[in-house]
Amino acid sequence: MTNPSKAPPAHPLVNQVQNTKPPIAELIGFVIEGIAEGHAVGSLQAGPQHANPMGTMHGGVLCDLADAAMGMAFASTLAADESFTTMTLNINFFRPVWRSLLRAEARVINRGRNVGYVECEVTDQDGKRVAKANSTCFVLHGAAHRESTKPGA
Repeated sequence: MTNPSKAPPAHPLVNQVQNTKPPIAELIGFVIEGIAEGHAVGSLQAGPQHANPMGTMHGGVLCDLADAAMGMAFASTLAADESFTTMTLNINFFRPVWRSLLRAEARVINRGRNVGYVECEVTDQDGKRVAKANSTCFVLHGAAHRESTKPGA
């Protein structure tokens, strides 16, 4: 992660997540532990509250954790007058999870003026890969950015 004294000011979305827990994080129980230029880490203590009918962790919860980490990694690359929306979100699952401390580490792989590509690896407390996700993000500029940041948008 970058040296905070030399880093540019954080995007308002990054500040918001660092200062208050987003409602989805509260609902599911994940935490964004760190956000830096093009990089973010989230964690979740998986338990029975996250189970699907087979008793393993519901894939949507894993996807939410990865999506949050990727979103914050991408948000860390935005200028103050930009926002973004997700265009694609893909995830591959490698092993079942019952009870485990999960870690989602996301990195921006490519950041163009209008489109970015982000990857995230989710591992368990033993460092075993549980899932790998990727996302394509579309940068909103000008009027589109202002519309996306209106309350209730």
